[in-house]
Amino acid sequence: MNSQSFAGLLGAIVASIVMVVAIAYGPIGQFGKPAKPASIQQPAPGLQPVPAAPAPRGPVIREVPN
Repeated sequence: MNSQSFAGLLGAIVASIVMVVAIAYGPIGQFGKPAKPASIQQPAPGLQPVPAAPAPRGPVIREVPN
């Protein structure tokens, strides 16, 4: 067995492992995966969102005439 045939065999093994992992973790729809609920969370009625505090501002540098 020369080095080229050994490299081809090793490449085929690595490629098959990569394909199995890609199929196992890839986005193939709902095949073998539980269905996700399609509910949208609604905020509780009557609660108003609290406005965020304004971002802190740095010092104001003004030009002073000499």
